[in-house]
Amino acid sequence: MEQQRTRTQPPRPRGRASDEGGPRPTVPGPAAPSDPAGRGRLRLPRARRRPEGAVAGRGTAAPSRRLTAVGTGVAAVAATTAGAVADRALLGGPGVLFGLVYVAVCFQVAVRVRPADLAAAPISGPIAFALALLATGHTSGRGVGGHVVGLAAGLATRAGWLFAGTGLAAAITAARWVALRRSRGR
Repeated sequence: MEQQRTRTQPPRPRGRASDEGGPRPTVPGPAAPSDPAGRGRLRLPRARRRPEGAVAGRGTAAPSRRLTAVGTGVAAVAATTAGAVADRALLGGPGVLFGLVYVAVCFQVAVRVRPADLAAAPISGPIAFALALLATGHTSGRGVGGHVVGLAAGLATRAGWLFAGTGLAAAITAARWVALRRSRGR
């Protein structure tokens, strides 16, 4: 019985004789950048070419670091809870520092969420606010009932921060959505 061998590499292109005596591939390779002026400098392919006058690191677009919907929620919960823990450690409970951190987190989440997930920014903020209060807020008694009453009291007494951060995130995402619609309409 004869076993068939399978090839692990594609076949090499056949060569033809060149002026130098060695084989020359008949299949063209990647095109070499051309320099019609003969200045001797290498030109980058069009996809990677920098705009005229751009310096490396300045004026060039950085890779997009956008948050997905899940990433938005995780970042909001982590940062808001960290702010609540720091406020509780420094000042005895969620207060002004917690509110300022929450508003900053809502701003960052709304600015960094990717366009396909714009709706996640104003939704993830209040969820993060409630989870941070639940983790670090005061309770009104034992058990689940005490935690629920403590959470309700915390949400009621800090409603200004909650509405400020959520409203900021909603306004930014609405503005981004309108700008996105206008840019696609052209």
